[in-house]
Amino acid sequence: MKSVAERKAALVERQADLIARIAGIGAELDSHDAKDWEEMATEREGDEVLEDLGQSAQVELRMIEAALVRIDEGEYGFCVKCGAEIAEERLDLLPATPFCRSCAPSR
Repeated sequence: MKSVAERKAALVERQADLIARIAGIGAELDSHDAKDWEEMATEREGDEVLEDLGQSAQVELRMIEAALVRIDEGEYGFCVKCGAEIAEERLDLLPATPFCRSCAPSR
C-alpha cells in the first residue's frame, strides 16, 4: 500500500514529465520551415499527431493538478461524486482519478 506522500511524489514527477513533453511539442510545432507543398503537407500530418499528443498531455496535466489539490485538502483517495474510498488498485492504475469504480464515467 502506497502512502499519500509516495503518490504525491509520483504525481509531481509525472507533472514535470508532461510539462516538458508539452514544451517539446510546442517547440517542434514552431520549428517547421518547409518551402515546398509536399514537405508542408507531410509536416501538417505530423503536426496533427503532435497536437493530439499535446492535447492528451494537457488533459492528463489538469487531472494531476486537480489530484494534487485534493491531496493538499486531505480529500485524495476519496470519490468526488459519492465520497467512497477509491480502491488502492484503481489508484495504482490511475493515480489522478477523482472517481471510484462505480462512479467513473463509462466509455
